[in-house]
Amino acid sequence: MKIKLPQYSGKDYMVLAITILPLTIALNSIIFGGRYFTQGNIFFTATIFTAILFCIDFTICGFIAMWLKKRMPAEEQTPRRLFYMIACFIALSGILLVTLFNGYEVFGSFNYIFNERGFIWAYVGMAIINIFLTLVIEGIARYINWQDNLKETEQIKKAFTQSQLLGLKSQVNPHFLFNSLNTLSSLIAEDEEEAETFLNEMTKVYRYMLRGDDEQLVPLKTELKFIYSYIHLLNKRYGQSLQVTTKINGDDKEKLLPPLSLQVLIENAFTQNSMSKTEPLLITICSKGNNEVLVRNNRKPKLVSNAIDFEAGLDNLVTKYRLLSAAKVVIKDDEKSRSIFLPLIENKGGLQ
Repeated sequence: MKIKLPQYSGKDYMVLAITILPLTIALNSIIFGGRYFTQGNIFFTATIFTAILFCIDFTICGFIAMWLKKRMPAEEQTPRRLFYMIACFIALSGILLVTLFNGYEVFGSFNYIFNERGFIWAYVGMAIINIFLTLVIEGIARYINWQDNLKETEQIKKAFTQSQLLGLKSQVNPHFLFNSLNTLSSLIAEDEEEAETFLNEMTKVYRYMLRGDDEQLVPLKTELKFIYSYIHLLNKRYGQSLQVTTKINGDDKEKLLPPLSLQVLIENAFTQNSMSKTEPLLITICSKGNNEVLVRNNRKPKLVSNAIDFEAGLDNLVTKYRLLSAAKVVIKDDEKSRSIFLPLIENKGGLQ
């Protein structure tokens, strides 16, 4: 049968290891005076004997502390628990000191006689030390408990953030899929080679959309490859009515952003604005410095009769940024244009 040593704070025996030698030397110097340091037989025997008794006393105190902790676990019970602990520890220290001061008389070679004055001073000193060590161990226990609670809170917060992000998964627009299939059908009848190219680009788009649900951040260069395929599909549908241009610095391409961020902004632009060959929708995606990408489009709002929340995708994107990096997506509207500044996140993990 294994006896498990009590652990009040988790660092109890580290405290014992630090304090046992100084306490042993101090106590024996009170008992024997200068003879403790000058007579080898007294020094080694008394040091070992006292250290063993200290270990026994400390372990018994640990069992008492754990018992009281189980009986009085509530926060408001802490002062009463500490009072009982200190009272018990001081009483045990008295038993320890009586054993030591009387026990050394058994060793005839020590020529020791019980020292009442030394006993009183030792008891007072041990009482002070007991109070101090009890408060230290209680402080360590509370600190470790605080760290555990903090870690648990962080884990809960992380899990909550993950669940929020899962709730913000980008959804494939069914109208976009329907229109893409219609376009593909027309191309098959008109130009099989172009239809094959369109199908390849469409496959890239939907593969990336499905992959984007499983990743929190992607490099900007990866997002741009997807956008080129996405724009190809849009151009086959809208022709010159929709014109998207990109100008991104090389360094910015290695930085990160949530997947499908640019697609959300492009879709937000063409769903809210009317466009034609004579008045095309112009969308510009460019580096802005300060770890930002600017997405700007001219504005010619559609006259919408039914209440469709075109901003839902943009709201989700803003929330994603807040959850992932606490960075803010800045949106500036005027009569002629909308400008959206997307923060870029440093690629510290080496994502490719």
